[in-house]
Amino acid sequence: MNSPKARRQMTTDTVEEARPSLEGGDGIEVRWIMPEGFLELPFEADDLDELAGQLVELAKQALPGADEEVQVQYAAMCAAHYDEFIEAGVQYAGFVTTEVDGVRCTATVNVSLLDLDERAGANPVGFIATTMRHLELGDIGEVQLPCGPAVTCVGSRSSHIDGSLTQSGRDEPIWTSFIQVQIPLNNGTVLLLEMGTPTAEGWDVFSAMFAGIVKSVRLFDNDGAPLVMPG
Repeated sequence: MNSPKARRQMTTDTVEEARPSLEGGDGIEVRWIMPEGFLELPFEADDLDELAGQLVELAKQALPGADEEVQVQYAAMCAAHYDEFIEAGVQYAGFVTTEVDGVRCTATVNVSLLDLDERAGANPVGFIATTMRHLELGDIGEVQLPCGPAVTCVGSRSSHIDGSLTQSGRDEPIWTSFIQVQIPLNNGTVLLLEMGTPTAEGWDVFSAMFAGIVKSVRLFDNDGAPLVMPG
């Protein structure tokens, strides 16, 4: 669960511009590069009315050919996830849709900050990896990134498509394949990045894209000096 100490300033660098995704906070600043084509869910609205307006605008970008009712339903579906985002410490959420071999494919990327388990000790990567293996969450590995050591998890989970977006009008079950990367930081938090896609045809493209995002992560202290986590 996210806590006040896990709120840190984050910056997303795109190929066109650099823009903050979360303002304020002390400690470690995180920067990473997102590919072109991603639409980002808003996280800086002052109130619910402003958030609703931003989500409707997002729906218009995501579903430009749909009628207004479908766009509003899509915005409402996005809004329904915000309680989950808060609980999971999500501070960036984006998605992209593209065609792969003639198949329309979509993927999401979330970035979160969580509290590091106090039991992690001097080897947080080993602790996280062992815990995830015990929970049988997927295929677990350990990697060295430019910003420091990390734990990877490749797996799948069941979810559903909201009935407002299906031809049947009913919720439809789907399986989502995901890659999760956890980077323990030396301020008692864990940076978590995850890519998920329900479209198997796009897995190779999206996993390669996500590898580029993860490798682009850079850390900085309050003075803007680069940091590399020990490990």
